Amino acid sequence: MGDEVYVELRQLLDSMPGGFPATESGVEMKILKKLFAPDDADLALGLTRDPEPPAAVAQRRGIAADEAADKLASMASRGLIYRTGEGGEALYRLEQFIVGIYEYQLGSMDSEFCELTEEYIPYIGMGMAGVETLQTRFVPVGSAVDVSHAVATHDRIRDLVKKQEVLGVKECICRKQQGLLGRRCEYPLEICLMFGDFARYHLENGWPGRYVDVEEALALLDRSEELGLVLMAENAREIRFVCSCCSCCCSGLKILKVLPNPAELLHTNYRSVIETEACDACGICAERCPMNAVVDSGEYMSIDPKRCIGCGVCLSTCPRDAIAFLEREEIAVPPPDSRETLQRILKERGLA
Repeated sequence: MGDEVYVELRQLLDSMPGGFPATESGVEMKILKKLFAPDDADLALGLTRDPEPPAAVAQRRGIAADEAADKLASMASRGLIYRTGEGGEALYRLEQFIVGIYEYQLGSMDSEFCELTEEYIPYIGMGMAGVETLQTRFVPVGSAVDVSHAVATHDRIRDLVKKQEVLGVKECICRKQQGLLGRRCEYPLEICLMFGDFARYHLENGWPGRYVDVEEALALLDRSEELGLVLMAENAREIRFVCSCCSCCCSGLKILKVLPNPAELLHTNYRSVIETEACDACGICAERCPMNAVVDSGEYMSIDPKRCIGCGVCLSTCPRDAIAFLEREEIAVPPPDSRETLQRILKERGLA
């Protein structure tokens, strides 16, 4: 079994919503070879986007059902595919690279994997150019919600967290990756939240993290706001995770920060506006802004609407309450759940 199996697997993963494009350097092939043994890759070719029993996969790949069940269980435990159910009731499906396989390597990633993904992730972003629906969205921090009655229910992150029955916290994979590359920042590692089956799957596989209650989850959100971290959730009304991102480590924020118009390239329904009469140009908001959207105009600060992503981290520490939080003219309502989000992406990529 040569490189052909990895070429086929790359093509199959590229048919998933998040994509897995080819590159001239072949870095994506190095990632696949690091994660998938040849027999892993061959068996993955028998999977589809829909959960199926091992027997169905075995039939496609011409192996015994018991052998397929053992191999699929092993692959799921290593975060290479997705499993629903347990034991004899387990079903398996193909998983996309982001959000999916990449995040599932949290407990096993090493510096080589970090270097490879650091090189490759920008190509995934470029491969999604022209796709209107994104997998993630930024949601306002608590202080922004408190000062703006216009914030929609699906953007009120504390209310969404209070509804959850199963909650967990895990390490931030972006900060962990940068740490393994020798560029670890000062922000907390264990601070990203996950919910429902997503939390169960992560924790039942023994990956770094733990269950928490609603009270601790809300306290972690408060801590994120205090530190000026940006809340990034799934682009759905029913969310499975919310990350606390910094622009020094988060791949998405780092890419957006160097662009001239980040607010025009993603789902952001709100923006901050400085009330000039109340502002004394102390500059605290500029220090906290992850997108360098705050400009010193001399006697007061102002905010560039093309750069403001509506995260709201500037509001809570303004000593003069000089920042207002407003809806943008065009409001995007996220899909009801992740399945619909991914289906929309497939249609926009011409794959469904």
